[in-house]
Amino acid sequence: MDSAIKYCRRNEIDIAKWDHCIDTASNGLIYGYSFYLDTMARHWDGLVLNDYEAVMPLTWNRKLGVSYLYQPFATAQLGLFGLNFDEELLRRFFESVPKEFRYWDIYLNRANLFPVPGFPLYQRTNYVLDLSRPYEELKSEYRENIRRNCRRSEQLGCKPVTDVDLEQVLSLAWQQIRSHTRVARENRDRFRKLFEILKSRGGAITYGMLSAASDLLASCVFFFSHGRAYYILVGNHPNGRTSGASHALIDAFIKDHAGRSLLLDFEGSDIRNLAFFYSSFGAREEKYPALRLNRLPGWLRWLKPSG
Repeated sequence: MDSAIKYCRRNEIDIAKWDHCIDTASNGLIYGYSFYLDTMARHWDGLVLNDYEAVMPLTWNRKLGVSYLYQPFATAQLGLFGLNFDEELLRRFFESVPKEFRYWDIYLNRANLFPVPGFPLYQRTNYVLDLSRPYEELKSEYRENIRRNCRRSEQLGCKPVTDVDLEQVLSLAWQQIRSHTRVARENRDRFRKLFEILKSRGGAITYGMLSAASDLLASCVFFFSHGRAYYILVGNHPNGRTSGASHALIDAFIKDHAGRSLLLDFEGSDIRNLAFFYSSFGAREEKYPALRLNRLPGWLRWLKPSG
């Protein structure tokens, strides 16, 4: 029987079947669930193979009358999800994207790492750490700079805590982002809603590192899904830079979850200093593809839409 790929608008998607596909996909990730897309994307539709054997979210927006595909905030990887697929199926999915989307700037996932003629894929870098081993074994693979900063944090009287108020994490994170545009405010509101959804399902937790005076020096949000703990949003105070607080926070999370069948997913990075930081915990590279495609008319080629 021939396989068919259908373009479905959001209101046409069978959400139970879509989420079941993400649940059971060999490359499933939290970002592909309908509730995640509903919360973080301005708009989204989907490509569906047969009876939801494989799916590909299309997160989109419109600017100056032009529809385009973009990567929503706090959504590191999307692309094609399913059990069995190859370069040919990925090509067919790309070719099934409606022509109305004239500009693409999207990140796919680790299982979509195929060369596809006609589509200029490029590689991005993620880092993941397998936490299934004992803590002492994991710690033995830290670089010396991580161990040194963890010792410094302890000597200064810093202590890890969980269930930090999300608003404190958001406040610190947005100080780092230093953006107060309408889009940034909207992303903050979307993330707040997403966190509440996941927390109610037992899929989210906040961590923090307090100074001896109980000031919050480092903080982050972790999401859990598909055997992964996603290091999803980070908020560090400038006063924590010399205290080793961010190093000690990750070490505390590793210590709490060591010995479990869990991957700590650092969500990047292509930024050299961050890549070094994540790899210093013993994390390994995990490549995934991204795609930027510009089919805009000549007079609009300068336009680089964002979320």
